[in-house]
Amino acid sequence: QCHPHLVLPSLRESLQNLQMEYVDLYLIHWPISLKPGPAVFPVKREDAVPFDFAGVWRAMEECHRLGLAKAIGVSNFTTSHLHKLLAAATVPPAVNQVEMNPVWQQRKLREYCAEKGIHVAAYSPLGGQNWSGDGNAVLDSEVLAEIAKARGKTVAQR
Repeated sequence: QCHPHLVLPSLRESLQNLQMEYVDLYLIHWPISLKPGPAVFPVKREDAVPFDFAGVWRAMEECHRLGLAKAIGVSNFTTSHLHKLLAAATVPPAVNQVEMNPVWQQRKLREYCAEKGIHVAAYSPLGGQNWSGDGNAVLDSEVLAEIAKARGKTVAQR
């Protein structure tokens, strides 16, 4: 739900549930905040509230300072989101985890992160959720299929 006052208590609850003293990496999953309370899916637009970049990041930095998170980072942040966050940060994010695959290479974002010293971690290398139902742009790619076939592999193996 990403509210400054919930970051540290949420991590402490997770650590207790995991029976661990710290996590290696603690991420903000989305640069989105919802009204406090139980999450309801699908999320409704009216449940979104403005995201407090500075406040949430200060809370993440406190988790790091306390040693409860060895590193802190973000997920699904664009260059614009990172710019807002970095303006308030004393500890820059170690990682930005984003969807990245052969058809969505995130060049501008990767360049920005490299310039700022932020590691990029990719998820969905075989293509993400296609909400329109038109198939999978990576697995259905004719070019990738030709490359895979020439090497005696499937698209996923290549």
